Amino acid sequence: MVEKIKCGVLGATGMVGQQYIKLLVNHPWFEVVDVAASPQSAGKTYAEAVKDKWQMDIPIPDNVKDLTVRDVQDYAKLPKDLGFVFSAVEMPKKDDIKAVEDEYARIGIPVVSNNSAHRWTKDVPCLIAEVNAHHVDIIPAQQKARGWSKGFIVVKPNCSAQSFLTPIFALERAGYKVDKLIITTLQATSGAGYPGVPSLDLVDNIVPLIGGEEEKTEKEPHKILGKIVGGEFVNDESIKISSTCTRVAVVDGHTAVVNVKFKDNVPGQEEIVKIWRGFKALPQELGLPMAPKRPIIYLDQENRPQPRKDRNNDKGMAVTVGRLRKDPVFDYKFVALSHNTIRGAAGGGILNAELLKAKGFLK
Repeated sequence: MVEKIKCGVLGATGMVGQQYIKLLVNHPWFEVVDVAASPQSAGKTYAEAVKDKWQMDIPIPDNVKDLTVRDVQDYAKLPKDLGFVFSAVEMPKKDDIKAVEDEYARIGIPVVSNNSAHRWTKDVPCLIAEVNAHHVDIIPAQQKARGWSKGFIVVKPNCSAQSFLTPIFALERAGYKVDKLIITTLQATSGAGYPGVPSLDLVDNIVPLIGGEEEKTEKEPHKILGKIVGGEFVNDESIKISSTCTRVAVVDGHTAVVNVKFKDNVPGQEEIVKIWRGFKALPQELGLPMAPKRPIIYLDQENRPQPRKDRNNDKGMAVTVGRLRKDPVFDYKFVALSHNTIRGAAGGGILNAELLKAKGFLK
């Protein structure tokens, strides 16, 4: 048997941290040996710290329930053989999160982050593994610029972007350049963490604003689709994106309603479906454990995708698409769905870590 890489979870008691704990049970490459959270949880066993907050559909795994929760800023108590950490830590200020992640990297612990704090740092990759795996090539330049020997930081994008960007990238990779997108998201309550959105705000209601989401949805794709120049990322702003992000009374699964206009060459409807159904990228070629066999699943039924029926497709890692049709204003419109706490959060982070291992950055 191959010895597993020992990893930790920062913010292990939160919603995304719990999803990491669940998804890493019996992972073939990684083993959780460290759980860290706020000072209020430090010193308790993991089971005591999460107690009534545990939201997963399995019992607290045996391999972590008795681990002692470490204060996320207590670096002296880090296990000596820790290979890397997943970061889902929550703090009042983004600068505080940046400082924590920087310190882990400085002392030689690679950070695979879910947080937005470093998404716009010019030499930190913002990865969707099927879209911009080559962005990990910037890691040596990142380490050199900061004087880090073994540590580095890689982040994943906002969960809402992952519900639509892979289908758009598949079309661009096939030679059909996109000009404009209008995105309307219907985002699940779990995206707000636990306890999340008050019930009186959501029952019999739709909340038409999620602070900061529209800016992330409109801007992050530019970095993801960009290129490395001189040790930093240069954005690709060729696609103009307008978004409206709403919160709806769905537990898991972010839905995006997408209107797309192409620049010059407009594909036929059957060609688009063929591209989506045939799309594969490096994670599928490498056979990474968390990678979906089909990154994009297109459904012919007129009333799909639906969160309750389709969010768990292919381990919760696939983007499920449907309702492709002509748009009388733009060229086409469609509906896309992804599981926000799996593909959009912990599962996406694990896939990024698998990519990093396959590329030789995690050992």
